[in-house]
Parts: sequence; structure tokens; C-alpha cells
Amino acid sequence: MNSRAPGTLAVGRVKFFSRHRGEVNSSAFSPDGQTLLTASEDGCVYGWETQSGRLLWRLGGHTGPVKFCRFSPDGRLFASTSCDCTIRLWDVAEAKCLQVLKGHQRSVETVSFSPDSKQLASGGWDKRVMLWEVQSDHVLRHLAGHRDSVHSSEFAPSSDCLATGSWDATIRIWDLRTGTPEVYQELEGHSGNISCLCYSASGLLASGSWDKTIHIWKPSTRSLLLQLKGHVTWVKSITFSPDGLQLASAGYSRMVKVWDCNTGKCMETLKGVLDVAHACTFTPDGRLLVCGAADQARRQVHRSQITQALSKMTPPRMAPGPHALRLPAQGARGPVE
Repeated sequence: MNSRAPGTLAVGRVKFFSRHRGEVNSSAFSPDGQTLLTASEDGCVYGWETQSGRLLWRLGGHTGPVKFCRFSPDGRLFASTSCDCTIRLWDVAEAKCLQVLKGHQRSVETVSFSPDSKQLASGGWDKRVMLWEVQSDHVLRHLAGHRDSVHSSEFAPSSDCLATGSWDATIRIWDLRTGTPEVYQELEGHSGNISCLCYSASGLLASGSWDKTIHIWKPSTRSLLLQLKGHVTWVKSITFSPDGLQLASAGYSRMVKVWDCNTGKCMETLKGVLDVAHACTFTPDGRLLVCGAADQARRQVHRSQITQALSKMTPPRMAPGPHALRLPAQGARGPVE
């Protein structure tokens, strides 16, 4: 773990992205941080200009709710998965669908790009993990072994491994360096379904579960480094800050937590962020944390500005209005109307 202690967390004004017509299931930033991608239960993928909050596109095509979305590391493509059993690959520059990947028999719940953007992994309710070649949309490999649905996937920063999380309560790490991928690590310890995975830049792996906990692992040694407890419902989404010092987590509740990865202590609990918090992600520079939620009135995504403030913080307080969160911070921007 990194020995440098993170600075005090401060959160600025909330910015709302409020044109969704259904729950926000997933969100992702482009590698340059300029574009925010959101996947909605309304069957569409949305693209937003991060700074202004302007809606860039609303893309239909899926015939069911969109479950997950992810940019390619090179920033040229993004992928979306759906209950319609397909993965769609989209061109960022032209905001158009390039390919529809078919092969899963049931809802596709997760997708991830390899660090070189040349391969794509997907998993879903059919218990299968599929590895695709992005350029040709050819299926490279079928990875079988999970005993229940696969809801999370993540390539290691080194590209030689793929981690998958299943409702069989296990995490499998597949060795991609061989012609036939083999599971060379199986991480057990959660007592509930694995709902989300995330690698840090240094190669640590975090897992969130229906058992309300988050585990941080060192995969190379199968060591459990930290167990984070504090969520009162199952953990829906997790994300490391770019420097690996913090981890944000969204539970299936009205709160998002930010954790110190050195100590395992909860630094902040952000409450009042609309309704159920479905997704969270940091911008590439680590200064913004976005949380997607399902709000019965407006179904919005909110953006919280995070700074490393060394000055003493005043206690957090709720801003006026039923769905706004404002914590004091220097240089905070006003909300988008």
C-alpha cells in the first residue's frame, strides 16, 4: 500500500445531469476526463460534457435496459451492455454504433477493455465470460467455470490477467498469456454475490459484494489486505482514485463512501445523494467523483468536486433542496441549472 497519507477530503457543489428517463446503472469518464458516459434503464447511452454538463448525445439502439458502459483506454471507443443480450461498440468521435456483438444467451452485465484497447471482455447471466477482438468483433475465447452469473470484469494493468466476479461468491483471475486461459487464482472470502471489481494502477484488486463489504486483495499472493465494512446494504459500485490512495464505493442505499486505502478507514460518507446510488467513478485526475442514482422525481447523476484541502474543514451541511449535497471547498463551482 502507498505510505503517503491522503489529504483531507472536501466536496464542492453538486452538478446535476438530469435528462435520464430511467435509473442510472453505470457511469464512466473518458481517458481525458472531458466526457462523462452514463448507461440508463431507459435503454439509452448518454454522453455529457464534463465541465458544462451539456448533453452531447443520447444514443438508442439497445432493445432493453443498458446495464454497463466503459470507454476504451485509447478514448476512441466505448462499449455498452444490455438486457437484450448484446454488447454495442460505439465510435466516440461520430457517436455512432460500429458493431453489435452477439453471443451471450442472457443479459450482459459487465464489459471491460484491455489496457491496449484491442480486446474486450464481457460477462452476464449465462455464467459465461467471452473475450472479443475489438477490431474484428471475433470471439477469441470462452472462459467457463463460474457457477452463477458474472456481474463484473476487469483487466489487470499489466494486461496478462482478467479478473471476473460472480454471484457464486468467487473471484476468478484468468491467465491470458497462454493459448487456453486458465484460472491461476480463485479468491474466496466474501459470503455473498460479487457485484463489482476494480484494479488500482499498482495492481491491487478491490471487490464489492452483497455481503456489504469491500475486500482489497494482492492477487499475486492471494492476500486479503483490507476488509472495509460500513455499508448497510450491498455494494453496487467501487472505484479507485488514480493514485490508489482512496476508494469510493456506492451501496444500494442513499450514501457513497470514500475510504483511505492505507488504513481502511472511511474518510467520508456522502449522504443525501438523491435516491439509491447505483454507480461511482473518479475522473482521471482524481478531482471529481461522479455518482449515478435512481431518483423517483428526476433520475439524475450528480458530480461532486473533490479537492485535497489541507485547511481545516467546517462540518458538512446539506444544501437547500431535497436532492442537493454541498460541502465546503475552495473553488467550488455552482450547480448546473
